[in-house]
Amino acid sequence: MPLLNKLAPSRSLARLRIALTVFFALDGFLFAGWVVRIPAIKEQTGASAGDLGLALLGVSAGAVVTMTLTGRLCARFGSRPLTVAAAVLLSLGIALPAQTHSPLALGLVLLVFGAAYGGINVAMNSAAVDLVAALRRPVMPGFHAAFSLGGMIGAGLGGLVAAGLSPASHLLVLTATGLVVTAAAGPVLLRSPSTTGHDGTGRAASPGTRADERTASPDGPAGGPERLSRRTRRLVVVFGVIALCTAYGEGALADWGALHLEQDLGAHAGVAAAGYSLFALAMTAGRLSGTTMLERLGQTRTLVAGGVTAAAGMLLGSLAPTVWLALLGFAVTGLGLANIFPVAVARAGALAGPRGVATASTLGYGGMLLGPPAIGFLADWFSLPMALTTVAALAAVAAVIGYAARGAADGNTIDRNTMDEDTMDGDTTVEDTMDGDTTALVTAAERGGERRSPAGRASEQRCRAEPR
Repeated sequence: MPLLNKLAPSRSLARLRIALTVFFALDGFLFAGWVVRIPAIKEQTGASAGDLGLALLGVSAGAVVTMTLTGRLCARFGSRPLTVAAAVLLSLGIALPAQTHSPLALGLVLLVFGAAYGGINVAMNSAAVDLVAALRRPVMPGFHAAFSLGGMIGAGLGGLVAAGLSPASHLLVLTATGLVVTAAAGPVLLRSPSTTGHDGTGRAASPGTRADERTASPDGPAGGPERLSRRTRRLVVVFGVIALCTAYGEGALADWGALHLEQDLGAHAGVAAAGYSLFALAMTAGRLSGTTMLERLGQTRTLVAGGVTAAAGMLLGSLAPTVWLALLGFAVTGLGLANIFPVAVARAGALAGPRGVATASTLGYGGMLLGPPAIGFLADWFSLPMALTTVAALAAVAAVIGYAARGAADGNTIDRNTMDEDTMDGDTTVEDTMDGDTTALVTAAERGGERRSPAGRASEQRCRAEPR
């Protein structure tokens, strides 16, 4: 019976992980399917380049506004129901642009689409943070790899059917696909048992967040939402800035990478178009190996190594004298950036729950929006290759911030991932130092002048996971 009791939660978590992975892949698939039809929608609405740019701001505006609200909604209603609801809205909303015939109407419906896109990103990342804590493995990069794979599949299929299907038919097929996938995976997400304890506020008690990092509201522990301490809010913003620095590079390469290869290096149009595909493929490969990397290196080393690698790759990609060296630089940049965003969002979620995920995601999305116009202005003032070096600069900044914030999860000046070298004497396992669950326990033991056994710490972990 004890063995059966252990196997049941394990299988439940495995099913939950698969369902959540499906939603990440669906998000990337639907968004990429919309992106490849933008030229056809532009022609259908008769929009100029400027009109289209203003209409596309609807996606950004809807996403940013919803991201700021979804964290609170997740804390109140739960991240999994919000994920399913946002997936339904995203599936329905993707059909709307093809029904418009003016730039104004397009901008208005894109507000709805952007709201759903922002909502599902915060909700499913919040659910993923809870699952990471329950699994006690850093599997967040795997979810983001699913998003990247979904995007590649969506873009590839969209390109194949673009000549044979009208935008309306194509987007309606995407709507049907999204609703069917949501109907299949949604019940698994909703019926799975809770992965974390709750602190009485409707928010999962985040691993690695000490009691002194929370400030109870006047409504009392059983009532209103808790207020995060000023220090915790600052740390969440720090990880949001790391997400911004890396998302800036993704947005810049998506919009300017091909132009750099064609205009500055004389690449053939097909080779230039393959530049971003190579970057995206490298990023996907990096995320697929992200869990193994985090288990071996720890979060801080992963952040720092990723930022340094991306900085070196982008310097090569922007300043290389030949096309093939530039393509190599793009691939190295993708490998470097791959796991920084997932780790930053996971750390923010561990500190502040859904609100932390919302803040980090909003800042990260802002970086993706900031990148392309910033590169454009800098290219006018200097040159496109020099403008692209800002991607390398911000990747290096992310590495520096990641190293400086190495003790953020426990409020200590010592990164728990670097503690492996000092505590691999049987008291602390690599798994303990990886997932942040034991951070407060290690700190408390050090304060009390004693070192606890792994069994003692595991027992205290279970007590801390109980609802407050």
